[in-house]
Parts: sequence; structure tokens; C-alpha cells
Amino acid sequence: MVFKFRVVLDILDDVFRDIEIEDNQTLEDLHNSIVQAFGFVGDEMASFYKSDDDWTQGEEISLFSIEESAQAPKVMGDVALNEAFGKEKTKMIYVYDFLNMWTFYVELADIEEVDRSKTYPNLMYSQGYLPDSPPEKNFEAEKTGLDDLDDDLDDDLDLDNLDDIDLDNY
Repeated sequence: MVFKFRVVLDILDDVFRDIEIEDNQTLEDLHNSIVQAFGFVGDEMASFYKSDDDWTQGEEISLFSIEESAQAPKVMGDVALNEAFGKEKTKMIYVYDFLNMWTFYVELADIEEVDRSKTYPNLMYSQGYLPDSPPEKNFEAEKTGLDDLDDDLDDDLDLDNLDDIDLDNY
């Protein structure tokens, strides 16, 4: 089978690529196709993240692992596309270059029979241009009850003499 993906850059302008690739190829093959389709050099770290229908970032599948433990993320080259995607699993988030955080939404748009007249992976359609620099990201954590902890502390504490602090009052 052939998986047809739409890969959309996370910016306001319409910048996307439609890529078709055989379902027995790996996430690493899809990664290489995305890198080529968007004109990246391909020398940066990247990861796919499992996603639900609301694009909530889930489990990481990295290009390679620097850990050798049971908690190490899965590696792209070990995950076939037909394991990562299917009728119920159609979305993943792809991040390329962790310093610049190029972020893409990858969605399985269609599944078709292999066309032996084509070579896969195949860039079917290209819309828009990659900007010179990645879009700005706002990395704010959710506000928790701990954020107000500083407001509750006495601003007149003398931290030079910790022996005088009565910890029972805090």
C-alpha cells in the first residue's frame, strides 16, 4: 500500500508538501522525504511525536537514540509507517532542528494501491516556500498553584542568617 501524507509547516501561510511513500518504509524514510521536500540540509536532529486528533504531542520517536535504556525513545529507523499510521492513527507532529524548532503537522490523507510506474517516496505537490527563519514559538508553562508561592513569602527575610528563620510559620 501507499500512504499519502500532507506535511504542513506550523505558520500562518500555507506551506505544505504532499508526499506519497510505501507503507512498509520507515519513519526515517519519511523524515528524509520531508527534509528533501522542504529543502533542509538534513544534518539536524529530528523527532516525530504521536498525536491525537487535537494535535496533542505524545510519545517521541527520535532520529537516533543517545540513551541505552528501557526509557529511551523509539528510533525512526525501527518503526515502519504501517506501525505508526493507519485508519485510526492519522496524525503526528514532526520537529526538525531542535535549536530552531521547525514544527510540522503530518497527516495521513489517503491509502492507495502501489503504482508500479512510480518511484517512492514521491513528492506529489508543493505549496508555498519555507521562510528564511522558523516562526517564533511561545513556550509558556501552564500556571500552577506553585507560581504564587513567592507572593506568600515574607520579602523581609534575612537570608544571610538562616538560624533566625522560623520554618513552622511557612
